[in-house]
Amino acid sequence: MTRKIGTPPKPVDALLSEDIKRIARALPDTLIGTRDKALVLLGFAGAFRRSEIVGLDVEDISRRDEGLVILLRHSKTDQRGEGRWVGIPNGKNPDTCPVTALKIWLEKSGISEGAIFRGLDRHGNIVSGRLSRRSVGEIIKRAARSAGLDASKYSGHSLRSGHCTEASRSGVAEHIIRQQTGHCSAASLQPYVRLGRLFEENSANSLGL
Repeated sequence: MTRKIGTPPKPVDALLSEDIKRIARALPDTLIGTRDKALVLLGFAGAFRRSEIVGLDVEDISRRDEGLVILLRHSKTDQRGEGRWVGIPNGKNPDTCPVTALKIWLEKSGISEGAIFRGLDRHGNIVSGRLSRRSVGEIIKRAARSAGLDASKYSGHSLRSGHCTEASRSGVAEHIIRQQTGHCSAASLQPYVRLGRLFEENSANSLGL
């Protein structure tokens, strides 16, 4: 289908680092808040797709001094089903460290095997064996709302797109970003790179305005 003239694709549904920090500070110290914080921080650091987040099992996580090594057993771009390793470095701030957030969630929930992220009722009881992809989007919207952000702007893709945009804005080389995200080609990463560098690589900066 050809896109209609005058309706460019929506440019941003990315949650950037400052947004993620606001969310981490705003989420309540409840079991649901602890789960949501771990999901948001881990999803952002790993640039994970929704399917990758909900597919994570405890057995896929290995701890190293530098952080976590995560095995993605199934991924959209892994056509052969070989799996892909992703590193999650320790964060500089304990309050926003994805490694710490995941450790606290697993300890509080008592989850020691199987699916890492599961459905909870309002009383903190586990009600599903594994979150759905749709649930990830709902969690992200709720987390954004709790931080005073416009939840309608964000979706289940916001953690992944935010990672790419923030990393590009920070000058991270494209091949390093792709190593984390698993993008098959440079072309598929370009929209995020362009968005992240809209102002750094902008000819208008030379106009003396």
